[in-house]
Amino acid sequence: MKFQMTNQKLQLFSYSSLTDIVMLLLIFFLLTSQFVINTGVKVQLPGAKQNEQTVPSKLVVTIDLDGNIFVGSEGVSIDKLPGKLEEIKAVSNESMLIIRADKTVALDFVINVIDAAKGVGLEKFTIETEKLSY
Repeated sequence: MKFQMTNQKLQLFSYSSLTDIVMLLLIFFLLTSQFVINTGVKVQLPGAKQNEQTVPSKLVVTIDLDGNIFVGSEGVSIDKLPGKLEEIKAVSNESMLIIRADKTVALDFVINVIDAAKGVGLEKFTIETEKLSY
């Protein structure tokens, strides 16, 4: 049996494999862009029209409705807050603190958290807000 071999250029290119790769990349980027670091503490954040996306940080302090202070999801008192911030700062080399305070929390609580953070050498602070849609 004789096989005929020709060295001709391929007339038709199959885009199916290229389409599969592009679709997988699209799904990957859509899924990974939706991940947001949130602590387990539920708070109602104050609203702002000019809201910016916060940079993820390991130094997140949350103040809930009752005035309880959490570093990550671990509850701490205001007296032990500087030690906990110092410990996390030494491990992660973070220089910015994100404060997630409930919108009904007194400003005095937020000032106390900022004072504790300044005591351990943190100079950059961000107060997290929700984007208002009106």
